Amino acid sequence: MKISTAESVVMGALWAREPLSAEDIAAQVAPGQGWSDATVKTLINRLLNKGAIGAERDGRRYLYRPFLARDAWLEAESQGLLDRLFDGRLAPLVSHFSEKGALTAEDIAELKKLIEGFEP
Repeated sequence: MKISTAESVVMGALWAREPLSAEDIAAQVAPGQGWSDATVKTLINRLLNKGAIGAERDGRRYLYRPFLARDAWLEAESQGLLDRLFDGRLAPLVSHFSEKGALTAEDIAELKKLIEGFEP
């Protein structure tokens, strides 16, 4: 399931706390994005049509919750990035950031710790 960048902002609000009404979602995401309430409602409808979220009636309003798990979305997006830019390989991605000076000492320490966890 392909989720746009704008839709992922709405999903982020729902992954952080659920269920939420359209008004709750708009209050959380619209100001930071410069969106109107109508824009947020359009994004909610797109996500409903994709099956990424579900809605349940709560009186005169609907409450929304994610059907798409954040971990599944993150895995698909990460793999898509690797496939598009680095032939599906992680090492060239890390190399790219290293060559550009984008890895901090903390990043390098975390990577070393991760690698040590894989070594027999």
